[in-house]
Amino acid sequence: MVAANVRDVAALARVSVGTVSNVLNSTKKVAPGTEKRVLEAIETLGFVRNDAARQLRVGQSRMVGMMVLDVGNPFFTDLARGVEDTLALSSRSLILGNSAEDAAREESYLHLFEEQRVAGLLITPVSRTTDRLERLRRRGTPVVLVDRFGGIGDFSSVSVDDRRGGQIALQHLVDIGRVRPTFIGGSSAVVQVSERLHGAQSVLSEAGIAPLRVIERPYMSADAGRDAAEELLALDPSERPDSIFAANDLLALGVLQALTRAGVRVPDDIAIIGYDDIYFAASAAVPLSSVRQPTRGMGKAAAELLTAEIDGTAGSEFQHVVFEPELMARESTRVPT
Repeated sequence: MVAANVRDVAALARVSVGTVSNVLNSTKKVAPGTEKRVLEAIETLGFVRNDAARQLRVGQSRMVGMMVLDVGNPFFTDLARGVEDTLALSSRSLILGNSAEDAAREESYLHLFEEQRVAGLLITPVSRTTDRLERLRRRGTPVVLVDRFGGIGDFSSVSVDDRRGGQIALQHLVDIGRVRPTFIGGSSAVVQVSERLHGAQSVLSEAGIAPLRVIERPYMSADAGRDAAEELLALDPSERPDSIFAANDLLALGVLQALTRAGVRVPDDIAIIGYDDIYFAASAAVPLSSVRQPTRGMGKAAAELLTAEIDGTAGSEFQHVVFEPELMARESTRVPT
């Protein structure tokens, strides 16, 4: 079955191709009777406009690309919703890519987005290197960094002060009397992980507490959290930490599940705090303390910055919007009675 084209619509409606184009694009006034015949022909033939080809002809796409580190993490899906809602106000759509924290996969998606001639790109890069993004921008594709401060390279950015977030998490553990914390995170090459870790370490240094034990996993998933917890459970009970700061909530929830199954009491034996404050954090069997990021607000701000660059209304200076993290203390770090 061959898809109908605009000429087929014009023939059935007994009008010119130009008239069909005027109806589709609302570029010129068309008589009501003529418009009705065109719309009926479209319905009869099941015609679907090839919008990609039209955009290539006019030289402007209505699609925006977005690359995230882990599409399975509710933090990034909420972020994308904030972006999508804002883009819709300017009749733009979103193509979402998942790098899975893999540089090669990120490069593949960047190539795909460039082939699709996206109007702009929102990205949470895997690493600090921005050479590829700078080449993309020089070829005419605006780029805005999301969940990453754009202090390096010529990019606007939207981020949360992750170093401050790490300080908030560890200060909370210190405040409830925990002195043997462990940090569980993803690859140290991921900027957000290293910033949260550095913030946590600075609190311990000021408090004069022993160095922070660090457990690194290649991915920040619930499975990785369960695996890290098994490593801690293999230790003699006297050597186990009294608290855990996980670099995101998925890791923290995996840790919580594994510890609970092993009979470890949370928070009496080990307190746990995560990061992101995803929806599932508050509804866990033991409600999870977390450092909240304003995901929808971040997505909205990023989309607005990118839209301004696409439309040519952005100022000459790159903009850096930095949100403040917020402690959400719950049962998993309750002070034992």
